[in-house]
Amino acid sequence: MSVDLHSGNDVVFAEPGEASVTLAEFMSSGLFERTYREGMQLVEDTSAYLDGPGREAARNLSRDASLAYAGESMRLTTRLMQVAAWLLVRKAVHEGEITPEEAKSEKYRLATKEIARSPRMAGSAVLPARLLELIEDSERLYARVERLDNQLRGRPGFYSAANPLAEQFTRVEAFFRETAARH
Repeated sequence: MSVDLHSGNDVVFAEPGEASVTLAEFMSSGLFERTYREGMQLVEDTSAYLDGPGREAARNLSRDASLAYAGESMRLTTRLMQVAAWLLVRKAVHEGEITPEEAKSEKYRLATKEIARSPRMAGSAVLPARLLELIEDSERLYARVERLDNQLRGRPGFYSAANPLAEQFTRVEAFFRETAARH
C-alpha cells in the first residue's frame, strides 16, 4: 500500500492500479474512529488504574516487582501518550487544523518505538493482573497504530511476504479498501 498526495490536501491509500481511498474516506470508514475511541478509552482506563487501584496494589509488591511495576507503568504511559498524540494529529488533519504535509513531519511521527517494543522487565510476570492487561492492550494498540503510521508515511508495513500471515493481512487490507471505497 502506498500513500501519495492527491488533488489538494487529501492523502490517498492505494495499491498501483487500484481505486484510491482518500484520508477523508479512511477517517469516515470506522477504522480510525474505533481506533481513536479505543485509544482514548485505554488512556482513561490506565490513568484511573494507576492513580487508584494500581497505586494500592504496588504497595504490596516485593522490591523486584516494585521496580518492574515502576518501569512497566512508565513504558505503558509513554506508549499510550505516543498513540494518543498520533491519533490527535490525524484527527487534526481530518478537521483541517493542520495539513497532511505537516502531519508527515518528523515532529509528528510515532516515536519511542524502542521503548514501546522492548521486552518486558524482569519480574513483570508477578505484576497485578489488571496492569498486565493494560500493558497487553497498549502493545496491541501501539502495533496497530504503528502499521497505520507506516502506511501513511509510505513505508513498508509491519509485516512482509516472509510472514506466514502476510496473505491474511493482505486480504484484510483489501477488504478495508473495498469497504472504505463503498462508504
